[in-house]
Amino acid sequence: MRSLAVTSSLQPAAAAAAARRRPRASAYAREVISQCWKCEINQDQPLGNSLRIGHSQGSLQRHGSKNFLAAAAAISVEQAEVSTYLPKGDMWSVHKFGGTCMGTPQRIQNVADIVLGDSSERKLIIVSAMSKVTDMMFNLVHKAQSRDNSYVTALDEVFNKHMAAARDLLDGEDLARFLAQLHSDISNLRAMLRAIFIAGHATESFSDFVVGHGELWSAQMLSYAIKKSGVPCSWMDTREVLVVKPSGSNQVDPDYLESEKRLQKWFSRQPAETIIATGFIASTAENIPTTLKRDGSDFSASIIGSLVRARQVTIWTDVDGVFSADPRKVSEAVILSTLSYQEAWEMSYFGANVLHPRTIIPVMKDNIPIVIRNMFNLSAPGTTICKQPANENADLDACVKSFATIDKLALVNVEGTGMAGVPGTASAIFSAAKDVGANVIMISQASSEHSVCFAVPEKEVAAVSTALHVRFREALAAGRLSKVEVIRGCSILAAVGLRMASTPGVSAILFDALAKANINVRAIAQGCSEYNITVVLKQEDCVRALRAVHSRFFLSKTTLAVGIIGPGLIGGTLLDQLKDQAAVLKENMNIDLRVIGISGSRTMHLSDIGVDLNQWKELLRKEAEPADLDSFVRHLSENHVFPNKVLVDCTADTYVASHYYDWLKKGIHVITPNKKANSGPLDRYLKLRTLQRASYTHYFYEATVGAGLPIISTLRGLLETGDKILRIEGIFSSVVDEAKEAGYTEPDPRDDLSGTDVARKVIILARESGLRLELSDIPVKSLVPEALRSCSSADEFMQKLPSFDQDWDRQRDEAEAAGEVLRYVGVVDLANRKGRVELQRYKRDHPFAQLSGSDNIIAFTTSRYKEQPLIVRGPGAGAEVTAGGVFCDILRLASYLGAPS
Repeated sequence: MRSLAVTSSLQPAAAAAAARRRPRASAYAREVISQCWKCEINQDQPLGNSLRIGHSQGSLQRHGSKNFLAAAAAISVEQAEVSTYLPKGDMWSVHKFGGTCMGTPQRIQNVADIVLGDSSERKLIIVSAMSKVTDMMFNLVHKAQSRDNSYVTALDEVFNKHMAAARDLLDGEDLARFLAQLHSDISNLRAMLRAIFIAGHATESFSDFVVGHGELWSAQMLSYAIKKSGVPCSWMDTREVLVVKPSGSNQVDPDYLESEKRLQKWFSRQPAETIIATGFIASTAENIPTTLKRDGSDFSASIIGSLVRARQVTIWTDVDGVFSADPRKVSEAVILSTLSYQEAWEMSYFGANVLHPRTIIPVMKDNIPIVIRNMFNLSAPGTTICKQPANENADLDACVKSFATIDKLALVNVEGTGMAGVPGTASAIFSAAKDVGANVIMISQASSEHSVCFAVPEKEVAAVSTALHVRFREALAAGRLSKVEVIRGCSILAAVGLRMASTPGVSAILFDALAKANINVRAIAQGCSEYNITVVLKQEDCVRALRAVHSRFFLSKTTLAVGIIGPGLIGGTLLDQLKDQAAVLKENMNIDLRVIGISGSRTMHLSDIGVDLNQWKELLRKEAEPADLDSFVRHLSENHVFPNKVLVDCTADTYVASHYYDWLKKGIHVITPNKKANSGPLDRYLKLRTLQRASYTHYFYEATVGAGLPIISTLRGLLETGDKILRIEGIFSSVVDEAKEAGYTEPDPRDDLSGTDVARKVIILARESGLRLELSDIPVKSLVPEALRSCSSADEFMQKLPSFDQDWDRQRDEAEAAGEVLRYVGVVDLANRKGRVELQRYKRDHPFAQLSGSDNIIAFTTSRYKEQPLIVRGPGAGAEVTAGGVFCDILRLASYLGAPS
């Protein structure tokens, strides 16, 4: 019933011809079954378009077909004299279209339009099977040899898919011819699969023959589609032309000389300016059908491009080109306009979706460029893979072209003093790995030969470990080898670039970026060619590492994931400043600041990719969850989208400050105007600073003294350049009621008047200067009247404070009568190693006497600035300037992490 239905769908003449050509399936099946058991193929007879299996008594023939009738089919090229010369050179352009490009009738028509739009004098088009067809064909063989009857239904699905595509794409005689050929092929495949089903076995050549039909059908359909437009076109079964020989496990090498001869003979019979050729399939020197194995269609295009010395080979796919990193892992990855052959080779080895390394070899020897284009975005220029340009600038963002990763690896470390200087140890190690079929991806050996480590796929490491323990049983027992260690859960990160060899500092920048992202490197490998630098790290760190190094080499923005704790007066102002400046920072400084969490005392709002700062207040009110500091920090630290994380503490909370050490240890940078950590217990402060100096995690706190004034940085600059600090004194507070009205004071104004806040600033400066003092070591003159020290709230204190104005007026009048002013100052006396907070009188011409509003002033008396102290003066309080100081620290951190300074 099936065959009758198909025949009736053809035009009468074509149907009759198809019926005449159709072999008797039962006789065919018997012949193939016989050969499945005998595994004998008569390879002595050239076959042309005919098929001969087994001994002389068994012969089947197909008339007028370029296809094979059986898996053991052999192909021969006519031995006639060549009458038409095959031209070679720039007149040829080669295009390869993969299964996605050939996936539907409309896409096949789009391919035809692209071919017709190419103005090249001659065109050679390589096509894959329609999308998923190759898998369907492999599945047919698998089902048949598993004796699964459903192969019959699966073959019907293959037939229906191609019949439906042809009916959408073709019409008239072209449709009739194709459907007749399709029906004939399916009948023969059904007989062969039945034979495989009975035998329960399919040889590799039988399997290759079955699988290759997808390319035959897609090539024929495309050739008919092009002819329909009135352009002469021939289609080529590349099994008649490409000759390959096995070169290893699941790999073949082209025989260029023989393939060139066969291509010349093929062309002499069918000269055409447009040729549609099958990808993926080829034949052996004995004319047995085979395939080019993995990524075979790309390989076909490269080989044929080499045979005709084409101007270029264009690989059409569904992406705009080759990316600087996997765009699924690095959203800012960019399309590379050019790559050298060597760079593309290295990238593909390390898993980048470029080309299989062997695809590059044929074109490399003739300097034929390969262009990767997107069939679905013709406006994209794509990526050109070619010989390295002679005078390309070797700046850092050009010398490293791309980053690639390989996951699910294990590191094997063989270590022992008995290895040093013993010939053959490394050979024995890798021989053991080879014996179990393991794929060694990377090798690193200490120069002392004390240890050798190498990376293998995690699924293979158990066999490798067992083999090594067996091979070195005696050495391990005798202590010549100390251990064979397996470290699971690893990934490889590789930086690739041809010009890394001629550019100093690439390795330094790479490892600096990893260190600053708090990523530990387990092993390193770099060849003397310096085409790549390879590192092994924990798999859980791989994406973060990839983003960190990608960002560092200016292939994307320097991105900071920011968590804001305390969205009050200062924190809220900072959020508004970040909102207003974010676009400018991205455009002008390559800095991408993403606030991924905001936490108040009661609620918090979290985001994986960044809070919309235009509505952060509303989000914190409507879409928030209960505040939880541990959950907040965990959200930031476990985010793998951004490599660099910073917590900004805008509170004045001691509990929050007590967590800085743990956050820094997790690799989270900390920025704060909160004085509680640096003025708290001395041992905790010293522990914090020791960790900061020993790691690449940064702790910035400029705004803890003087808000936005550069007090800490000025002090550090003096100390780091060798100046000796003698004395620091400053005015750090404002008129209380005016200051509180403007939001300048501490949350409780009694902290200002009691001297507590000033004392904290004094202790911070004293410790920065090298004094090891506790806050309790600072004598403080409190300005809070004795009677008001028991007030229960800040509001009560402010209400009662005016009643003590008379006492202040008297002291001020006395100072004015003496031509002086009263100032509340903090002093760090380095000569006597002390600090204090006191009320002092200064002459009217003294710099401290000329302050107004919220201004702070700090005087540094040093060995260099002894006669005339160094003065830093300006607004030292207020939400805007304090938030601005914190913002400056954030930008300084971004600069340290790689942003332009």
